[in-house]
Amino acid sequence: MKVAVIGTGYVGLVSGVCLAAKGHAVTCVDLRPEVVERLSIGLATIHENGLPELLQEVFIAGTFGASLDLAAAVSAADLVLIAVGTPSVDGRIDLTAITTAAEQVGAALRDVDRFVAVVVKSTVVPGTTDTVVRDALQRSSGKLVGEFGLGMNPEFLREGNAIEDFMNPDRIVFGHEDPQTLARLEDLYRPWTCDKLAVNTRTAEMIKYANNCLLATQISAVNELANLCFEMGGIDVRDVMAGVHLDQRWSPLTTAGRVRPQILSYLVPGCGFGGSCFPKDVQALRTLGQDRGLPMHALQAVLDINDAQPLQVIRQLESALGDLRGRSILILGLAFKPDTDDLRESASLRIIDQLLALGAHVSAHDPIALEPARRHYAAQPITFVEDWSAAVSAAEAVVVATAWRDYAPLPALRPRVLADARRMFQPGDFPESVYLAIGLRPLTSP
Repeated sequence: MKVAVIGTGYVGLVSGVCLAAKGHAVTCVDLRPEVVERLSIGLATIHENGLPELLQEVFIAGTFGASLDLAAAVSAADLVLIAVGTPSVDGRIDLTAITTAAEQVGAALRDVDRFVAVVVKSTVVPGTTDTVVRDALQRSSGKLVGEFGLGMNPEFLREGNAIEDFMNPDRIVFGHEDPQTLARLEDLYRPWTCDKLAVNTRTAEMIKYANNCLLATQISAVNELANLCFEMGGIDVRDVMAGVHLDQRWSPLTTAGRVRPQILSYLVPGCGFGGSCFPKDVQALRTLGQDRGLPMHALQAVLDINDAQPLQVIRQLESALGDLRGRSILILGLAFKPDTDDLRESASLRIIDQLLALGAHVSAHDPIALEPARRHYAAQPITFVEDWSAAVSAAEAVVVATAWRDYAPLPALRPRVLADARRMFQPGDFPESVYLAIGLRPLTSP
């Protein structure tokens, strides 16, 4: 099948490369000449594990290409995937890029005399594809749905694991407004043998949001419990959650032994979730409900807890060091999670911002996100270090803000004060240090 992918961010480029790897003829479209130039010679433009190698494979095989010419790519396609950004602006989804892309795709379809399915891959709130996108396509093409196809195919990709998630999914959702688009989606994903669910586009959109909102809710619920454990003292929330995880409804008992599903990784304490999905998706669904007169109390609580969670790290540092003005603090990890260079909504940045406001001297390290961090803090007095281990001895406190495997040797460096904001270590790993952690305060602590 000939596929045009509009947008080359994390979703668009990963989707295009993976579909090309399954034998489809894919053209990724972007407005930026420098991006198209790199992709046209098989070079990745985003950091994602396994992407450079797979992109080279499909480039050499001739199943992947890139173009600035949206109209030409759409005119040649059997199916168009719209995978442009849908950022959050003041807690509300911004559909500007979606509307613009739909209008441009519609204009390209005006003179196409065969059926082309247009499928939204971007995350959009329920009721977007069958209203905003439909209207833009029909207005600019002069055609009606049925003369072209309309669908919604949500992504379930984790940054850092996106290639693996796309190539080995647990489910694929076929949102469609017409039977021909459903047939095209079935053909597109025929090489995959996972569970496949056909629904209307509104349901497909809601599945994506419900998925992310429930995961985010689990994280915030555990963090609130962790904060209570800290207030009580003498309770380690990790021990509490170890007991909770043994409930067979979380980790079922089978004849082959206990099954520990991945969902348990969302039931651990930390300094808050970030990234390009959870914060904006929870905000968008919260606002969608409020706009319809439905107070979204649970989702608002999820956001409130998450916004405050990085301040727990500040509070613990102050308990150990007192006034933080003039104190030297080393932040380890800047990306919102390991295996990505994405700083969006990172708890690390919120911790840094608060430390700077309190007058601390901040130094920072990340294995791959130093350059975007330098750009983000171009006007701020932060020292970015290449050799994090050498910086430990000079710091009065070290904060592990992202659980990179690179930081595993930290116990051997014996920091004076360690704030383990991701519970990467055990208290006993630091017998000579003041060990601080989310959800842990010994009764003997002041």
